[in-house]
This record gives sequence, structure tokens and C-alpha cells, in this order.
Amino acid sequence: MRLRESRDAFLHAIDIADESGAGTLTYVGRFDLVEFAVVLEPGEPLRSARRAFYAGMVALTDALRACAPPNKEIAIDWPDAIRIDGGLVGGGRLGWPRSAKEGDVPRWLVFGAMIRTVATTESEPGIHSLASALEQEGFGEAGAVQVTESFARHLMRATDGWQADGFDWVAREYLSRLSRERQILRWIDDNGDLVVRRIGTSEMLRHDLKKALGVPSLFDPVLGGPRL
Repeated sequence: MRLRESRDAFLHAIDIADESGAGTLTYVGRFDLVEFAVVLEPGEPLRSARRAFYAGMVALTDALRACAPPNKEIAIDWPDAIRIDGGLVGGGRLGWPRSAKEGDVPRWLVFGAMIRTVATTESEPGIHSLASALEQEGFGEAGAVQVTESFARHLMRATDGWQADGFDWVAREYLSRLSRERQILRWIDDNGDLVVRRIGTSEMLRHDLKKALGVPSLFDPVLGGPRL
């Protein structure tokens, strides 16, 4: 479902999720931003169903890799931000019904993505050195349609991997895309939390997925897109 440039694909997918059902894909045809969202219908309680966010992020990074020039590092900052050679280009969001309880199977989930294709702000070199765009990274003609279509294909692959080999397959794929840290062990708990332990110690640090998704780190509500 293609929306006008002024619409928000993520919010629109949430609005129609109840009636549209699983697999509904909304996207906005903007020249400066890849923006889309897909409706999912999980078969498990919300507490663990949020792990679908990781499958979405795996599919999103795979879609970018398919369009990327050689030797580009595409990495994830847990849980939702994507960087290309260190520059923030966007990432993913997850929505669920406000009335859903942790132990209930939610009626739907919505995975949304935003990827900056063109840098529209004029600034001195280095001022926004932590932000980037696909055009700046040499992605050529890769735009909203190409990235969205590639994401849909890779999401099907991620779903197949989950169904065939369990969530461990998704977890391995996701964790392999995080920015690497030496002497660190990381795994994803049953509720989606990221657990980190430094080798040689018994102390574990837990990162709360539900809390993190509540305030997406990549999204700037003023800009209506990825932060600078």
C-alpha cells in the first residue's frame, strides 16, 4: 500500500493492522527516505513475540547489504539503529496494541523501518559526521522501492529460518551484525532482552528490549525521520 509523502507508514500500518492482517506492507514514496512498515500476526505471548523485531532488523540489514557497494560495513547499534561505515542511516521500530498484556498473544505487531537515502541538510563537512545517507555511501540508485522489495524477500527468509531452526537462528544472525566488542559474550533472552557478560567475570548486564523499543533511539520526531 503506497502512501502520500506526508503520511507515516508506521503509524498507518498500526491504524489498519486489525482489519488488514498479516503481511500488509505500507510504504511512502519519498526521494530522501526509505520508509515502510509491515503487519505481523504472532502466535505467542507479547513477552516473547517482541523478538520478531530482531527478525525485522536482520531482514533490513540484509536488504541494505544486497544494494551496498563492496566492503561496506553495515552494523547495528542495539537494538534499533543501523550504521554504514559508522554513519547513522536509520533503523527499525516495533509497535503493538496498547491494551495487550505481556502474557497475552497480541492481535498484531508492526515492524517499521526508516533509512535515509539522501542528506537534505546543508552543513559544513564534519558537523553531522555521525549521520549518513545511502547516496553518500555509494549506494547508487537504491531507493524506496528497491530497498522495500528487498526487505520483503529477506523477511520471508528470516521467517523461514525461525520456523525451521527456532529463534536461535534469528538471534545468531542479529548478534553477528552488532558492532563488535572484544572479550564480550552476548545473547538474547526469551523475552528479547539483550544480556551481556565480559569474559572472565560472572557479572551480567541486561538491556530491556521493551523499554528500548518504547523510545526508538534512531527516530527524531521533529525531523520525522532518522536523527542527525
